[in-house]
Amino acid sequence: MGIYSVAVDGPAGSGKSTVAKLIAKELGIVYIDTGAMYRAVALYCINNGIDTKNEEAVSGILDSIDMDIKAENGGQRIYLSGIDVTDDVRSQKAGAGASDVAVIGSVRQKLVNIQRSLAKGMSVIMDGRDIGTNVLTDADVKIYLSASADERAKRRCGELKKLGLEYDFELVKSQIIQRDKNDSERALNPLRKAEDAIEVDTTSMNIDEVKDTIIKIIKEKAGIG
Repeated sequence: MGIYSVAVDGPAGSGKSTVAKLIAKELGIVYIDTGAMYRAVALYCINNGIDTKNEEAVSGILDSIDMDIKAENGGQRIYLSGIDVTDDVRSQKAGAGASDVAVIGSVRQKLVNIQRSLAKGMSVIMDGRDIGTNVLTDADVKIYLSASADERAKRRCGELKKLGLEYDFELVKSQIIQRDKNDSERALNPLRKAEDAIEVDTTSMNIDEVKDTIIKIIKEKAGIG
């Protein structure tokens, strides 16, 4: 079987990370969670007293961020300075901060370089906001996931609950709506569906239905058995 790449884009909470992990495990390919990388940058800033909205300050500490991504059981673990922050980056504060740092050009360039290097020489499924339109423009398969804001907020709250973290539904929903606005209106590589992407609306689908739908598309597009 040859090397192939799958790009999964969509707004916050559309199920990208969850379904990409399942697909990676079932197909035996590497999963790369790009959103977690932006959350990790935000978490580093927060932990070091850097305002995530201050472009100059964030850009100034980028070289100090020691980030490492390790594949594990179809998923990935993310480390900052050797410390596993995979669960920490799922917090609401890291999510809100990620929306801030994601519009900073120097941050995007640093992380895109990492993402592209990870995708070389092996089959990957990568999810984010601009994978098919910017990071992996030549991806063999491009998927765009969508879902209603209410449904996405419910899913995010479910994630936070499983991690034992506090949450407020209305706050989570408002953050998702704001993130949609930020991601869609940013000047640098905004969230949008690639012209050659296949859209899958997950609002009324369970995770297995989404997974099976996308795997079918991957097998057809990538020509795998």
